[in-house]
Amino acid sequence: MDKILKAHGSGGKYTHDLIKNLFVKHFCNDPLSELQDSAILNFSGNKFAFTTDSHVIRPLFFPGGDIGKLAVCGTVNDLAVCGAKPLWLSCGMIIEEGFEIANLEKIVISMQKAAEESGVIIVTGDTKVVESGSADGLYINTSGVGVIPDNVELSLKNVQPGDSIIISGNIGEHASAIISAREEFNIETELESDCASLNSLTELLIKKIDTIRIMRDPTRGGLATTLNEFVENQKFGIRVFEENIPIRNEVIGLCEPLGFDPLYLANEGKLLCIVGQDDANKVLQILRSFSIGKNACIIGEVIDNPNGRVLLKTRIGSDRVLDMLTGEMLPRIC
Repeated sequence: MDKILKAHGSGGKYTHDLIKNLFVKHFCNDPLSELQDSAILNFSGNKFAFTTDSHVIRPLFFPGGDIGKLAVCGTVNDLAVCGAKPLWLSCGMIIEEGFEIANLEKIVISMQKAAEESGVIIVTGDTKVVESGSADGLYINTSGVGVIPDNVELSLKNVQPGDSIIISGNIGEHASAIISAREEFNIETELESDCASLNSLTELLIKKIDTIRIMRDPTRGGLATTLNEFVENQKFGIRVFEENIPIRNEVIGLCEPLGFDPLYLANEGKLLCIVGQDDANKVLQILRSFSIGKNACIIGEVIDNPNGRVLLKTRIGSDRVLDMLTGEMLPRIC
């Protein structure tokens, strides 16, 4: 393959192959090779998380949010799931000539509101303007820095057979809201994006639970792809139970006629974590104490065999292999 495809931006197998075979190959260094949502950096005895994210979503305004809220929450979440307390963000704007300043101001106000709610400050930025037709209105890049407590060591190396897999709520709602907002689908629903910052949840989990192994926010590629990231090149596997995975009927009903699988739909406000089995119910209690975690569920477990695989125990009792997303169900989702 000698050209970039839309699937290279899906967050699935093509994205992972591009990262490993091109970017990691040439940018080779220890922090990057960990391939976490944020780079973990040590400086003067302190441990920091540093992340960056670009947002090219279409449409810019959607049920439950907009590109500005998404940019802040997405970057905060990449820091939070690495165990960091998010502190500072940057904001880079690539604006298309002719874009309405009133809409730009709405997006900036939305970013500031999301930053205040997340407890972070937007401290620096950059602005570029490109020719009409070059940027679909507006692209935003945000980077973030957070500090990691000394006792926090989240790593797949800590995962053990028998550990529990927990999701903080219903999956697929962000992608479903985008689908309904795109005119070409001609679909009307009451679904809204789950776009939200997760750092309030993660900070309390880190404080109260000693057996948090790893945390992620399953964005592009959805739940199934993130689970595959957990098991890739590992000596353990994961089994999840279809009947335990929280999915709204509206999401299922939207996916069926379009041929989409909710397990691969993007989320923007969900926490996926692996925890020690004995602490699983405590984690549920903590998550359910937040409005954004009220539908938290234990959806699976870590298993010895087959290692490197994700199995879905279906409602009829059979095992189905869940692979990483290999195509692009819906481009420009975040």
